Amino acid sequence: MSPVIEEHARARLITDGPLTRPVPVDLRYDPADERRTVHIGLPDGTDWAFGRDLLERGLRTPIERGAVRVWPCGRTQLIVELHSTDGVEVFQFEIRTLVRFLARTRTQTPAASPDADRTPQPPSRTTRPDTPSRTTHPDKSAEQEEGATQERGAQPAHG
Repeated sequence: MSPVIEEHARARLITDGPLTRPVPVDLRYDPADERRTVHIGLPDGTDWAFGRDLLERGLRTPIERGAVRVWPCGRTQLIVELHSTDGVEVFQFEIRTLVRFLARTRTQTPAASPDADRTPQPPSRTTRPDTPSRTTHPDKSAEQEEGATQERGAQPAHG
């Protein structure tokens, strides 16, 4: 059994105001999870989970899956935009931090079942049990997510 990979990182929360602020985030990956899911734990107790491939592809080109959008910002930054019924949170990460984390996840992943051979999972948003209670939102099906993102002016999807 492989150990869970965890890394404490800093991201910058992008706001409507002129200033951004650094926030601590937890990156987590369990090699035993067949879905190859990366978790980003936010300071408010929210845990976003989505396929590792979404983060990897976002390092090179803009990509969107359901309530999560990822895109490179210059050569050293990556933007992760998370949509929920509570609003939108936008985080800026140092690419080198994510590259290091993703490299660690690849060394712990069994070679027998690569990411390319699986169907991407929709992102999900939950609240970690060790934090104060907060409303969580169930996943939408992949068909609902695709339909919502294809409509112009659609309300932000929730994870």
